[in-house]
Amino acid sequence: MILIKAQRDALLKPLQTVTGIVERRHTLPILSNVLVSKDADRISFCSTDIEMQIRTESNMGSGSEQLSTTVAARKLLDILRALPEQPEITLSYTNKKLNLSQGKSKFNLQTLPSEEFPTVLAAEQYPAKVTLSQKALKQLFHSVHFAMAQQDIRYYLNGLLLVIDQTSLKAVATDGHRLAYSAVTTNDKNVQIQLQGDRQEVIIPRKAILECQRLLGETDDQVSIELAPNQARFKFDQIELLSKLIEGKFPDYQRVIPSNHQKIVAVDREAFYGSLQRAAILTTDKFKGVRLTLSPGCLRVSSTNAEQEDASEELEVAYQGDPVDIGFNVQYLLDVLSNLKNKTVQVALHDPNASALITSPDDNEFRYVVMPMRI
Repeated sequence: MILIKAQRDALLKPLQTVTGIVERRHTLPILSNVLVSKDADRISFCSTDIEMQIRTESNMGSGSEQLSTTVAARKLLDILRALPEQPEITLSYTNKKLNLSQGKSKFNLQTLPSEEFPTVLAAEQYPAKVTLSQKALKQLFHSVHFAMAQQDIRYYLNGLLLVIDQTSLKAVATDGHRLAYSAVTTNDKNVQIQLQGDRQEVIIPRKAILECQRLLGETDDQVSIELAPNQARFKFDQIELLSKLIEGKFPDYQRVIPSNHQKIVAVDREAFYGSLQRAAILTTDKFKGVRLTLSPGCLRVSSTNAEQEDASEELEVAYQGDPVDIGFNVQYLLDVLSNLKNKTVQVALHDPNASALITSPDDNEFRYVVMPMRI
């Protein structure tokens, strides 16, 4: 039975969409496969890792028959990438094998029954729904994703907090040492919120956030986020991404964000980033400390190491307040500066024991808090 007749790139695009979450080696062999379903000319591709599922559809089916099967996702993807763009590719199913042919090239791949594929069921109801542009959601995630924890024993930190109320969608990430916060509001006419109740908070796993960032486009096309008590669903273009949520109590981010820092200085972002990169060269993998010394007209960046080497650099700033001397993990500062795109950033300090607040003059909804370290 012929399933698909299509050009290579038309087949590659949906397959690349779903294979991002497929692991090459898995305890369940079928989780290394992609589910290919045909209903007349509608073809859907689906992958899952049990926690998350991605499905996409396209009109490239051949014939009126129905069929579902699963095939090794990476093998199929690698074969398609290695084939030339022309001529047309034919995918067919015979004797429990998926046959791929293009010109004189032929490949026969083993399949596993679709009945064994563990699809994630969509929730019956989604009490919260937000619709916005793909560009806006991608930027929202981009502003905070780098502060998510990785494999922290506090499992609720290994994801991103989404808070929906009647007027805004807030995104918060923290690893316990720094915290990033950003939001979009209904002041933007492209942002629409439907919500049962006053507020909903969910923690979306790190892997799902990174996958969304990979798949979302820099376009004004719409994306919808639907939230249920145990699941999030993202729908855009021809893609549906379902993800389980992380259970747990996220830290109170509002208490962490300082509001009374008086020592405030605006710094050229690229110049600040460059001086921190250079100072980081003389730090060690175990101790990535840099010292910021703020005094009237000057922000000094310095570092030392166990070999008694040191680096220092001074930036001219428009500051006339009291001096302050404070240490930070340089990587936490580099992360935020590399993810912001504006010309200047604003740094608010208090004393050597208080966290710093970094904000963007171009985005009133962005906050980045970083804890100090002893140097």
